[in-house]
Amino acid sequence: MHELTKGANVGLAELSEDAGSVIVGLSWSSASGAGDADVSVLLLDADGKVRSDADFYFYNHPAAEDGSVQLLGKAPTENGSEDRIGLDLTALPDEVRTVVIAASQYGGARFGDLDDLRMIVSDRSGEAILGFSITDATVETAFIFGELYRRNEEWKFRAVGQGYETGLAGLATDFGIDVVEDEEDGPGEGAGEEERAGARAADEPLASAAGTTAPEPTLVAVPVAAPEPAPASAPAVIPAQTGSATAPDTATSDSAPATATRRRGPRTAKKKVTLPKTAKKSLAENDSWKPARLFPVPSYKSDREREVRATSVLLSVMAEVPEFGRRLTAAFGAPAGRMQTFTEVSLPHGDTPRRPDGVIRVERAGKLWTALVETKTNGNPLKSEQVQDYMDIAARRGYEAVITLSNDVALEGTPLVDVKIDGRRKHKVALRHLSWAEVAHQAQMLIRHEGVGNAAHAWLLQELLHYLQHENSGCHGFQNMGPAWVPVRNGIDTETLCQGDPRALEVVESWERLVRQVCLRLGGELGQKVLPVQRARRGSDPMSRRAELADRLCEDGRLTAEVRMDGAQNILTVTADLRTGRIRTSMEVAAPEGGYPLSVVKRLVRALAEAPADLHVETLVEGGNGPRGTLERLRPEPGDLLPKDGAAITGFRLSLFKGMGASRGSTESGFIRSVDDAIDRFHGSVVAHLGPFERRAPAPARA
Repeated sequence: MHELTKGANVGLAELSEDAGSVIVGLSWSSASGAGDADVSVLLLDADGKVRSDADFYFYNHPAAEDGSVQLLGKAPTENGSEDRIGLDLTALPDEVRTVVIAASQYGGARFGDLDDLRMIVSDRSGEAILGFSITDATVETAFIFGELYRRNEEWKFRAVGQGYETGLAGLATDFGIDVVEDEEDGPGEGAGEEERAGARAADEPLASAAGTTAPEPTLVAVPVAAPEPAPASAPAVIPAQTGSATAPDTATSDSAPATATRRRGPRTAKKKVTLPKTAKKSLAENDSWKPARLFPVPSYKSDREREVRATSVLLSVMAEVPEFGRRLTAAFGAPAGRMQTFTEVSLPHGDTPRRPDGVIRVERAGKLWTALVETKTNGNPLKSEQVQDYMDIAARRGYEAVITLSNDVALEGTPLVDVKIDGRRKHKVALRHLSWAEVAHQAQMLIRHEGVGNAAHAWLLQELLHYLQHENSGCHGFQNMGPAWVPVRNGIDTETLCQGDPRALEVVESWERLVRQVCLRLGGELGQKVLPVQRARRGSDPMSRRAELADRLCEDGRLTAEVRMDGAQNILTVTADLRTGRIRTSMEVAAPEGGYPLSVVKRLVRALAEAPADLHVETLVEGGNGPRGTLERLRPEPGDLLPKDGAAITGFRLSLFKGMGASRGSTESGFIRSVDDAIDRFHGSVVAHLGPFERRAPAPARA
């Protein structure tokens, strides 16, 4: 991989022969687990400005209609998280001369609070071709990591690494986005006229525009009223009005940016279809009648029948619902184009032809992108020799990827299958993996939160989701803690498990897979990114981190994970204590500033009026812990939470406890089911009611 320093540039063709489509990854880490940022992309013309506001891609405008730009979302890494962007450079219009890759923070956070700021560009095969690290971040709230630009019809990359103190609004303004500040925020100081000039030499580093800190304005794209209908691709940006945001289940747009504030729905003239969360009233005579399904799930006689049907159902929906097919293949380097899918194909391989489960072909501008698909269901593992054969076939026939699909969840540094890559071959084949949990997550995000093109597509995705979630489909995701689970539990119970035991490492890996699957499921229900928090030392690799966690498991008998919901300030912690057989879900909330101690604890108890009576509440004070008790006891006497010595209250820790399943699977009495239930109960009965308490309390009046 080619490493760049700040201001350096390099041609993509020098690094890879397959750089027409690239994946850009922006990554960072935080020792506290609280750091996060949002990526954005700007398409600039020869003057260094956007052609219209539709050239600005961020969290509420994540994709271009032609597939040239797609924000692929966050993914956990060994040290933090990575935000990925798919860029099809061959699909960009000729008038686009520069693609700016940036990121911004919110809520008063600064990039100096993050560690390991890094940008990596990978070619279509997934091989990293260049990297750039930023080491001088301080008070900036927005950062330009780098830019891709045309030079003599060749795409080059420049490492920029320059920041803004004016956040996303200052960055957008600098490149010609018309920003009008929200009336509630009041006038803020923007970047100066000189900073917005944007002029720079042909191969000089991108100019920086660090202005004074200002409240981030709201950007809302709404078609302008005119005698003739205005084109959807050229919206006007006006201030958002309070209370007018569209609910998550209503229409969204894919043609123009909607709003630069978090958790606010888009509002445009172009509609997208989502399905209501509540089902319509049934016309059946009694509850025993089952509705007809497009994809029925009979009792299968063999795993082979289950795999064939699951592959056919999935690939057919991918081809018919463009948003869904694009969502699953964009991260693998596939272009946006006409997609066709096939099953049970026969391909020559020596004396015996091979029959992969499926083939995906995407056509764009007369060029084909092709991938082989190998499917496993019902917890069956992928076979290395089978995947190796498909990799060899793909390399000989010029296919771009081999996609494996199973119940398992892939982890960094732990390949699901071992394959050998022949470095002498000129054509590179990418080996990619999808879990059934990821497929279900993407389907749920589209039909419940983001929307698709028409009602028929939404119904197709609904039928697919019902099929995947049926108990007979075999597509339920990760459902087994593995053969090491019972011996490790017994070893902890009898205190015979020693550090360095490889079985403890297997359990830690299974635990990480389970946590990632929980994040996918919870994120699909909430309509937002949910990621595990990684607290690792800088420079540590995934295997050494897991080995350390395995030794800790042998020592204290506990598995612990932290989960952060996109935009939330607090971290949800889940701990499975194998010695006591209990699961603890907890969250620490900061005490509102400026309130009297008794008023603060009363306000907390009122906010938890709908929480279960067995919720444990613990007062946090400077230098230690304070009083604690169950909500049942504290409701009539909230003053019991006040520290006896008058110490200042810094926050509260809220906890629920649940018995842990004994078996390694996901049955009613299984460990996986118990973790799912514990997190669902804590989020639904506790986290969902904390909003009123977390808002800042008014300062007490002086006597």
